Amino acid sequence: MRKLLATVFGAAIAAHACPVWAGTLDDVKAKGVLTCGTNPATAGFSVPDNDGKWTGFVVDYCRAVAAGVLGDATKVKFIPLNAKDRFTALQSGEIDILAHNATWTSSRDTSLGIIFAGTYFYDGQGFMVRKSEKIQSAKNLDGASICVSQGTTAELNLADYFRTNGMSYSAVGFADEEAVIKAYEEGRCDVFSADTSSLNAARIRMAKPEENVVLPEIISKEPLGPAVRQGDDQWLNVAKWTLNVMLAAEEFGVTSKNIDEMKHSDDPNIRRLLGVEGSFGKDVGLGETWSQDIIKQVGNYSEIFERSIGKESPLKIERGVNALWNAGGLQYAPPIR
Repeated sequence: MRKLLATVFGAAIAAHACPVWAGTLDDVKAKGVLTCGTNPATAGFSVPDNDGKWTGFVVDYCRAVAAGVLGDATKVKFIPLNAKDRFTALQSGEIDILAHNATWTSSRDTSLGIIFAGTYFYDGQGFMVRKSEKIQSAKNLDGASICVSQGTTAELNLADYFRTNGMSYSAVGFADEEAVIKAYEEGRCDVFSADTSSLNAARIRMAKPEENVVLPEIISKEPLGPAVRQGDDQWLNVAKWTLNVMLAAEEFGVTSKNIDEMKHSDDPNIRRLLGVEGSFGKDVGLGETWSQDIIKQVGNYSEIFERSIGKESPLKIERGVNALWNAGGLQYAPPIR
């Protein structure tokens, strides 16, 4: 059962009066289901289909956590959350884990009573405009009205970018991305600004996607990752190493299709990853086959990337900086040993 260990952090976060939680792993096991807070409608990342089944890149991350903890990737209850409410839901215990398009920043990591468990997608903020405006660069947006989601780093980045470049703008804010897209399509603003992944996801859902274009400038770093409550190191390890299992599986060529064969590999890295030798599962507080359950039921990092947002999906996002470290990217799992 989850236990409240303390009621107040240090002076730096006293204003938030955030509790310190522990025992989320036991709590999830007792419930038999993982509650995962996520975006309500970001194509490719998290969105329910016509039958109410959630699909997408971050949705699959939650399913991977459920597979590792409960042995069943379907044991997830998805809680749709807008940007404004997502951290409160995590702080209050409404959800066990947040898998949103949330940027890992210093203030969120140190002052909200939450902690990020890694980066599952490296993104950056951009701008979408109507082709008819014939705008070629963000440097031509002086005086523009810009639709943006409230409570996001996008709001702050706009202020920095326009201030740095000596330009003015007016922000038109909305509580969630659906409202932002609707307002932009209705012509209530000149520009739609968000992470480029969200812009491309929104564009393919618009009534006339061919009439809109994403400008070339990327104005920020947006490392997106899962978050859990501070003070629960065991649960943090589960969240962190679930992502690392998927990254390591890609690096060592272990997939959902060949995992049974790979269990007989002589490669010590693969044997430790799959729990054939060593104590990986026990060290994390789970069974020895937890990593096998993740890979077999959900897939490695490349599999979930390509089917949801990569070349096998309508978005067709290139791996780019999200490629593995040995392929010129930034994705990197620490050694398992």
